[in-house]
Amino acid sequence: MAMNRKEIEEKVRAFLVEDIEVDEDKIFPDAKLKEDMGIDSLDFVDIVVLVNNKFGFRIKQEEMAGVNTFSKFCDYIETKLNG
Repeated sequence: MAMNRKEIEEKVRAFLVEDIEVDEDKIFPDAKLKEDMGIDSLDFVDIVVLVNNKFGFRIKQEEMAGVNTFSKFCDYIETKLNG
């Protein structure tokens, strides 16, 4: 299911705010997932499930090395979706 970058960012932003309860003001391209957005390992377990439900693939922990900002997270999803 191909999606453009804007659609991916909107979907990710929506579940971060609604499901993970990240303050929308803290979500910007260079925002660090842990330090700026406060996403911890428990949140990450939920994110794996949400990404699977909303995008149809499973995040692999080993592929997440270096994925530490909102922008890089969206890059990762975009790569998985659009190959």
